[in-house]
Amino acid sequence: MKIVTLGPEGTFSHEMATLIGADEIVLVPTIGKVFAEVVKTGTTGLVPLENSEAGGVTSTLDCLMQYPVTITLESYLPIHHCLAGTSEQITRIYAHPQSHEQCSRIIEDLNVPVIHTESNAASAIAQKSDPGSAAIISERLASRHQIPLIRSNIENNACNITRFVQISPGNSSQGLQATGEKKMDQGLEKCSLIIDPDENRAGLLYDLLTPFKREGVNLTRIESRPSKRSMGTYVFFLDIQCEGNWKTSVTELQQIAPIKHLGCYGRWQKQMENS
Repeated sequence: MKIVTLGPEGTFSHEMATLIGADEIVLVPTIGKVFAEVVKTGTTGLVPLENSEAGGVTSTLDCLMQYPVTITLESYLPIHHCLAGTSEQITRIYAHPQSHEQCSRIIEDLNVPVIHTESNAASAIAQKSDPGSAAIISERLASRHQIPLIRSNIENNACNITRFVQISPGNSSQGLQATGEKKMDQGLEKCSLIIDPDENRAGLLYDLLTPFKREGVNLTRIESRPSKRSMGTYVFFLDIQCEGNWKTSVTELQQIAPIKHLGCYGRWQKQMENS
């Protein structure tokens, strides 16, 4: 299986692609380029969607709004960070924005400037050319770039986990067609939606969620992002369990606001068993 994901070598995205069995991995410098490559070439993509500490990955959420792609699988990776550098007299830290959030406590304690990078691998590369600095990276990256460890497991939460999703080109043709022939993860198969109400009124969110409450459908995630059309208008990202009368709920929701179906999918089994 060929997968395009965030590089360079040593990123958590690269590690996840390796774990799920990709035999060819194409590494690109940004999440936006992952989406662009998927749409252009038809290659399967792998992107981080959310982290248990830092929340949704905004680049991925924005690209899901922008590009015609379908989510086909989710997977989970435990995330551990280290502080690496050649000197304990640190004058600045290189860190990806998500890594910054996941390790915010130690950064506050160190009280030095943080320079954001496009990836953890980029943080390692930047540190190598800046002896007075440190980088927040994985131990694998520190070893790969021969950067001494200053401190290990510096994440705020010892149970730090990132959820990844595989994406394929094309808008979801499934719509309300469940992939229920092969239930995965004991019924925890999900369907992801983007709701774009294009309005701001009292009771809007209540109306959007009522169909799921009425049918007893569990929402495993809800998150808002600016619509980018004007101040005060938002889109909502929903993950729902494909259980009960979830199709009825989605049909009712379509009468209230436009929906972009991102697909119905299962969870990668091997990672679930090992985590």
